[in-house]
Amino acid sequence: MKPHFATARRRALTLAAGASLGSLLPSAARAQAAAWPSRPVKFIVPFSPGSGTDLLARLLAEQLTKSLGQPFVVENRQGADGIIGTSQIVRSTPDGYTLGVVPSSPIVMNPALYSNMPFDPIKDLVPVANIAGVGCVLGVQPELPIRDVQELVSYAKANPGKLNYAAGSTFTHLAGEMFKYLSGTQLVAVPYKGTAPQVTAMLAKEVEVIFDPFLGVAHFKNGRIRPLAVTGSRRSSVFPELPTLAEAGLKGYQVETWIAVFAPVGTPKPIVDQLHREVLRVYALPEARQKLADLSYEPLPESQEEFTQRIASDTARWAKTVKDANFKVNK
Repeated sequence: MKPHFATARRRALTLAAGASLGSLLPSAARAQAAAWPSRPVKFIVPFSPGSGTDLLARLLAEQLTKSLGQPFVVENRQGADGIIGTSQIVRSTPDGYTLGVVPSSPIVMNPALYSNMPFDPIKDLVPVANIAGVGCVLGVQPELPIRDVQELVSYAKANPGKLNYAAGSTFTHLAGEMFKYLSGTQLVAVPYKGTAPQVTAMLAKEVEVIFDPFLGVAHFKNGRIRPLAVTGSRRSSVFPELPTLAEAGLKGYQVETWIAVFAPVGTPKPIVDQLHREVLRVYALPEARQKLADLSYEPLPESQEEFTQRIASDTARWAKTVKDANFKVNK
């Protein structure tokens, strides 16, 4: 009987030790969150300086630096349609000190276009908080005899392969490819390393057509680029006179993106939850709301569950769209 008693006692002690350790883990996570941030935090932006994602990341970093007492810095790691920078977020230590401010294209569009993605957006990233969504303005060079969408379609059909459009990201590239698919035209994509450089290229007259995520509003307003329509599901408050492309005759056309904060998988949940609350607080501030309005972004203050559902539905929608249209954007 004594060996059995000793064995039972050892088992009881082991279980008790395990229970004690288990009870400490949530406390340790809470303590880590309570101490966060205790040193500078880095936001990786996988696109160029001056892009919409970059502008929103810098506004967020500025506000969090003020409220949380540690520097929040933005690091641009553009390239490969956002894959380079997003890969760095995935590979980072999941401690809350390297995060990402990322648009939807590397998360829900690229998986439909690349067969060898170096990460799985669903499995390798934690959706922290959605910030805002935006479409594009379709514009052309003002010297062209094109004043509306139907004239663009007619001109492109009469001059197949002679109109170039700027493709500074997967988002703007797909906007152009969907236009080609639904209009039956043959525009040529010219790649650029970001949405800000593609506006510069349009001003330099390197391309004739642009799908601009509202970075070049001043140039549309002053006549250097002629606006024709918007790509979103509804008209823009910045250009209320412009129809959506669906209204202009391209039935079923809708291309929009969102910008959000992500963390590498494994980041402690208390930190994720705290950051979620902070992002929503920052973008409820009057100056942040005004910045979103100036950029024609629509605020998207979603819960984490709602944001996760959006990612799943957008991933499925873009997979179907790319397959149905047989896009050959980045094979």
